Amino acid sequence: MRAFELGSAANLQESDLSTTETAARAGSEVETEVRNRRTFAIISHPDAGKTTLTENLLLKGGAIRLAGQVKARGDKRRARSDWMKIEQDRGISVTSAVMTFEYKGITCNLLDTPGHEDFSEDTYRTLTAADSAIMVIDAAKGIEAQTLKLFEVCRLRDVPIITFINKIDREGVSPFDLMDEIGSKLALDTAPMIWPAGMGGLLRGIFDPENDRFIPYEKPGTEKGGPDSEPESLSGERIADYLGADELATFREEMELAREGSPTFDIEQYRAGHMTPVYFGSALRKLGVRELLDAIVRFAPPPRAQPAATRIVEPTEPKVSGFVFKVQANMDANHRDRVAFMRICSGKFKRGMRLKLSGSGKTIGVHNPILFFAQDRELLDDAFAGDIIGIPNHGTIRVGDTLTETEDLVFTGIPNFAPEILRRVRLDDPMKAKHMRRALESLAEEGVTQVFKPEIGANWVVGVVGQLQLEVLASRIAAEYDIKVHFEPAPYETARWVVAEDAAELKRFMEAHRGNMATDRDGAPVFMAKSNWELGYTLEKWPKVKFSATRERAPAPA
Repeated sequence: MRAFELGSAANLQESDLSTTETAARAGSEVETEVRNRRTFAIISHPDAGKTTLTENLLLKGGAIRLAGQVKARGDKRRARSDWMKIEQDRGISVTSAVMTFEYKGITCNLLDTPGHEDFSEDTYRTLTAADSAIMVIDAAKGIEAQTLKLFEVCRLRDVPIITFINKIDREGVSPFDLMDEIGSKLALDTAPMIWPAGMGGLLRGIFDPENDRFIPYEKPGTEKGGPDSEPESLSGERIADYLGADELATFREEMELAREGSPTFDIEQYRAGHMTPVYFGSALRKLGVRELLDAIVRFAPPPRAQPAATRIVEPTEPKVSGFVFKVQANMDANHRDRVAFMRICSGKFKRGMRLKLSGSGKTIGVHNPILFFAQDRELLDDAFAGDIIGIPNHGTIRVGDTLTETEDLVFTGIPNFAPEILRRVRLDDPMKAKHMRRALESLAEEGVTQVFKPEIGANWVVGVVGQLQLEVLASRIAAEYDIKVHFEPAPYETARWVVAEDAAELKRFMEAHRGNMATDRDGAPVFMAKSNWELGYTLEKWPKVKFSATRERAPAPA
């Protein structure tokens, strides 16, 4: 099997370098740092164990002492990826979190995404910032609906996937059937890298055939050294002593059968998105987690080239560029902060740099860039392609914006999506109308909720993908702004952005449908249909008007 060779930084000793040599050295530094980065997301159906896996990857990576507990200046502060109150109360992820840590000399940027389909917009945009993904599958349930949807998003962007089949300590589907399901439903070649010895109540451990290792499974309460300890791996005769000759022969035969029935792992096929290496384990019992993290370091691609409107941007280019895929309001409710999550696409970013903003054409100074660890943060001095940095701002930076050192670039593929549920907003206290407007606009900047102002009528309309988003919206407005709101049915079923090459034609359309028209927070016209039938009828009647279910931020003014 071919392992991914990691480069090391050149050790330059010269004290007096010419301009050319200085540039060469800077280029060498950028190339080395890019090679030593892995930016990956974790995707799954709800309850497949994604958040548990995230915490235990951090544990194995040395970022935390206990799952959910950060090593930060000696304090035992809680910093789970689910840091919002509603997430902790409900046990679900409703927003993406970024966690940066180092493992074996590699900088890992882990993006934890919401599993619930109602937050698929946030997940989609987060995947635009990832170079690879871990797909978590419940061993008892196989590939579920949301897993399939997220996989299709990865396929559209050619994001390579490592599969982790979780919960093998519970009764589940046969490992062979799970492999077949991945191959048939996802049209992926599967290469088993770690194989289970038994499942459920008969689980004895996992095999690592490449290194001829066996990692025993220690049942809860029997762990040597405590629940966060790691069992010693066995090799050679020690495996037979642990399992017994007959049981070992049975498991080895099964493992060899699986490997012979699958293609040999090919790193190029994996990185091209045609093959997925498969790992079996239990995130809750920390079984197979270290092997999964090792796979990310060895096989996952370093930062990849990113598409812009005019060209492809390579990560080793000297000039800094990046795009904003997420804005999070009120991570620190005491300061009403607003932080833009920027994926660096090229160059070496330095604290204090001035970057050009595509949305407005203005240049902004980034004086307090943030390195994330879920809700916790610290100032950083520099960053490279693949890194995710936070830029505090007051509404200047939006989702979809591009920031560059000099060039006029606009990165593509970070859209807003037309909502599937439209609701009017009703206040308990009408005197707080201005505060409510600010709250709605602030939360809309995160890119998860759409806010529309109808041409006729005073009630604001919010648009979301799923019902749970409305509950989260009401909860956050109450917790972060001390405003109680309710949502009541709007007379609209769906919404589409409208554009036309002929400005006069668009004006005639808008005047003819004033009762259906609204504007989004950018002032772009939106047609809100009372039914899908009305939308279809209007499409036929106005062929010169384009109705769009997605909208990307406009490029900078000329």
